[in-house]
Amino acid sequence: MVHTDLLVELLQNHSDDFSTVVPFNKITDKIVALNLSKTNTAFTEDIYSDEEKFEAFINQERKKNNAAYLIGGYREHREMYRRSMLFDKNAADTNYSSIEPRSLHLGTDIWGDTGTKIFAPLGGMVHSFAYNNNFGDYGATIILQHQLKTLNFYTLYGHLALKNIEGLRKGRFITRGENFANFGPPQENGHWPPHLHFQIIMDMGINEGDYPGVCKISEAQKYLHNSPDGDLILKLNRFLN
Repeated sequence: MVHTDLLVELLQNHSDDFSTVVPFNKITDKIVALNLSKTNTAFTEDIYSDEEKFEAFINQERKKNNAAYLIGGYREHREMYRRSMLFDKNAADTNYSSIEPRSLHLGTDIWGDTGTKIFAPLGGMVHSFAYNNNFGDYGATIILQHQLKTLNFYTLYGHLALKNIEGLRKGRFITRGENFANFGPPQENGHWPPHLHFQIIMDMGINEGDYPGVCKISEAQKYLHNSPDGDLILKLNRFLN
């Protein structure tokens, strides 16, 4: 528990050392907050249950706001995971149907164009990767392992292009600022509108190529403590319009 508090402090103290994760020019580009919780009455089940309508909704929000990106989702309670049976499963046992579905989002989502480049915010090794090819899942996924002042932690990148994991190997070193991934198209990213799911993870446990990005409300304290706010590294919320 104490280690996560130390990590948050370290990330805050080293915030100027991180490379941008997505291309963003603070002078010319615009980034806008996106609310996908049930408090957004414009985002209905009719929209999120239909892949084409969902993508059209995202595109419309970007166009309406003249935004390069839409961002949000950390600690957000989302009804939209009803679109996939995956989130009715217990994170520890995919064969166990849970009465309480998973609905609390643990990462930060950045919505943009297919193919958008993703850069490593700091140097690290490839911990693991996988193609999580369930409907509503991460699709192509890469997890990097980092060390900052002797403290070990991980960053997860979900909804990537399949080409990003072709020929990849565990232990490969990724340099700070290296373009190692891209936003994947829906058919490769778990059938979502193009975006990056970015998540900081303190303890991966036995997980490889995957880690819960959504948890039960009843398990919020446990999972949120293990996954602090991704904007500690992304540093994009300060540019919100």
